[in-house]
Amino acid sequence: MKTNFLTAVATAAVLAQSGAANATELRLSHQWSNKDIRHQVAQIVADEVAAANVDLDIKIFGSKSLFKPREQYKPLSRGQLDMTVLPLSYAGGQQPAYNLTLMPGLVKNHDHAARLSSSPFMEALEAKMADDDVMVLVHGYLAGGFAGKDKCITSPDDVKGLQTRAAGKSFEQMLAGAGASIASMASSEIYNAMQTGVLSAANTSSSSFVSYRIYEQVSCYTPAGDVALWFMYQPLLMNKSTFDGLSADQQAALLAGAAKAEAFYLEEAKKQDAASVTAYEEAGVEIAEMTAEDFAAWRAIAQETSYKKFVEEVPDGQALLDLALAVE
Repeated sequence: MKTNFLTAVATAAVLAQSGAANATELRLSHQWSNKDIRHQVAQIVADEVAAANVDLDIKIFGSKSLFKPREQYKPLSRGQLDMTVLPLSYAGGQQPAYNLTLMPGLVKNHDHAARLSSSPFMEALEAKMADDDVMVLVHGYLAGGFAGKDKCITSPDDVKGLQTRAAGKSFEQMLAGAGASIASMASSEIYNAMQTGVLSAANTSSSSFVSYRIYEQVSCYTPAGDVALWFMYQPLLMNKSTFDGLSADQQAALLAGAAKAEAFYLEEAKKQDAASVTAYEEAGVEIAEMTAEDFAAWRAIAQETSYKKFVEEVPDGQALLDLALAVE
């Protein structure tokens, strides 16, 4: 009897190990800390998939621990990485069309961004991703604004002659077109550049304006409000072949988790903008609002600079730009 019992225990252990071994593990990479909204989006998907009990585990590698921030798209497209959350414009070198996802004045506000994500414009970008064996699980945009050391920045006239940091090449082109001098640097360097007089104005994301305490160096902040120039598409992507290789139940669990994460992403992105206003108000910084007229003036300059350059450099650039501009 003792031998039979031990045999049964051993058999159960082998079966348990076999079941664990059969569970599929997906590796998800991103560059942010576990407090960041983009990590939280990834975690929602991982948690929902785990709760569905479909023999699928998502292991998250944050804080650029698996791949460098700008080096995630290529391994994703090659199947060396299963999932990633990243600004799609990082992959503009592989697919120049992706540079439209960080283009000044293309997105007006978060609700407009959500409409873009479900439009023919996004379908055209997703077709290019499919060519790279990549698909979108969670759509999401984050917004940003301006800060001025000595004055408010709302209209193009406000940046003339100012040494300005912009978030991305297209923004640099537009700001230069408005008469600003451009200083290229990471958002983490804005504080010191303001402090030492290298910068007079800066453009970056709402979260960076808070996390880098730039409110200690500026007199006026123009946040993302009813309209904003700076929007950056930062989706959760997945290798398409990996997704296609999953069971129907696993795919359903992933898509259900992604739907929940996408709704969270939109609402939390709006909250980040509001939280940045609170942080700057509490620091005694003046808050300025960009008007619809200001936005139109910026877009007019972008059309002659950033948009024009994009159309010149991308074979189907005009068609893609038209699709984006068609979304009201």
